[in-house]
Amino acid sequence: MPELLLELLSEEIPARMQKRAAADLKRLVCDGLKAAGLEFSSAEAYVTPRRLALVIDGLPEKQPDVSDERRGPRADAPEKAMAGFKGSLPDGAVVEERETEKGTFLFAIVDIKGRETTDVLAEVLPKALGDLAWPKSMRWADYDLRWVRPIHSLIAVFNGGEVPFPFGAVDADKSTVGHRFLAPDAIEISSFVDYKQKLLDAKVMLDPTERRAHIQAEAEKLAATDGLNVKDDQGLLDEVTGLVEWPVVYMGAIDDEFMDVPPEVLITSMKSHQKYFSCLDADGNLANRFIVVANTETTDAGKQVVAGNERVLRARLSDAKFFWDQDRKASLSSKAPALKDRVFHAKLGSMDEKVDRVQALAADIAVHVAGANKDRVRSAARLAKADLSTGMVGEFPELQGIMGRYYAIHDGESAEVADAIAEHYSPLGPGDVCPSKPVSVCVSLADKIDSLVGFFTIDEKPTGSKDPFALRRAALGVIRLVLENNLRLPLAPEFAKGAELYGADNNPSGDLLAFFADRLKVHLKERGVRH
Repeated sequence: MPELLLELLSEEIPARMQKRAAADLKRLVCDGLKAAGLEFSSAEAYVTPRRLALVIDGLPEKQPDVSDERRGPRADAPEKAMAGFKGSLPDGAVVEERETEKGTFLFAIVDIKGRETTDVLAEVLPKALGDLAWPKSMRWADYDLRWVRPIHSLIAVFNGGEVPFPFGAVDADKSTVGHRFLAPDAIEISSFVDYKQKLLDAKVMLDPTERRAHIQAEAEKLAATDGLNVKDDQGLLDEVTGLVEWPVVYMGAIDDEFMDVPPEVLITSMKSHQKYFSCLDADGNLANRFIVVANTETTDAGKQVVAGNERVLRARLSDAKFFWDQDRKASLSSKAPALKDRVFHAKLGSMDEKVDRVQALAADIAVHVAGANKDRVRSAARLAKADLSTGMVGEFPELQGIMGRYYAIHDGESAEVADAIAEHYSPLGPGDVCPSKPVSVCVSLADKIDSLVGFFTIDEKPTGSKDPFALRRAALGVIRLVLENNLRLPLAPEFAKGAELYGADNNPSGDLLAFFADRLKVHLKERGVRH
């Protein structure tokens, strides 16, 4: 049966928006077709950095003929009412009287001929495209259309022929182009099979699943030539897949002068700034190699591409090394006073005030945690947020806690204190490792309980799908810390103490206990506990 092929070619679509856009395009078009009475056998959406595509198989060449039944006025209604009803009907409609529970009424049977599918598509497609919402969109030139990026061309092909309709500044036709640099010439399209093959010949790998698998396989193959493994990072792999239409994988080297910087810093810098994959040796240690995925082929086997990326990385890592060296010139504890200038929340005070509360709560919780040394608990709580004032965490916020551990070790703090600084944010989710060391457990619990109590006292509770302060995650963290460490921790007194430390007029213990009961049910259900 006939197929529909749709493609929108535009400037680069942000990688984070691509998956949802493809799903939305498929949903909107399919819903429009179903509403128009057009059934189909399958639909599949594809996305690259520059194009959104959709293929729908099994469409009929025209809508089915249908009979529409319309009820009119009562059979004994005034002549004017009956004439008005009959006058509203198209030619060929059959009018009859029919008995119902409410009396005798006029009914009309109207046979409606199905329209050509091409004509229906010319109405359904522009509406579906116009209804596609982007997280961020733009206007360009003097067009009213809003889209994620300026649109260059539009393909709409049904059963081998064009589906003519305008969308913004472009008209639908059967022509597209290949890779921006490697194959920019026009390509005429007749079907999806033809489209996909011609794009492949024009250096465009249409299917994101195929691009992803290709990148992963080539990266692993290249790393293996040096006896290395690619560090697993599914999120980065997804992102890079959305940055290239024709992925070409290369390997570069990290200068040895940077290898004394903590590996987390190097990995984070390469990932966040450059979208590079890190390589690990057989022991799982960071190697001085990285994987870069380019969107083009070169005649020199990528030598210039690699050299350029190594040069850029050198500059990035020089900044990171500078922060590493500068931060260690002063102790971590000397960074803590700067937390007075860092706001925790406008209604809940500064980070410095939060540290004071966490310190008091952690010491109180230590009574219930076997093996917890109160002095070390207080020290860890006092230093837990200090790395927020460092240059490194200012540059890489995702390293908070991790850098605190490094700086604490450099300052001669105990391993228990250093580990607690790094681990007090955990667990960050269901798959994250839960702290088990006594000092870490105390500080982690105190930090989460302080946040929960604070936001509940100002009535900033999660509602529906909205949870801007990640309070559900914090509650789940408390639950996991208690369960996985076999603690007997009375929560209500800790909530009350937390409210007292805030100087709050209200005690949110009741609301918090109810909130925790709901979270516990969810947690147990996810673990397969039914009762």
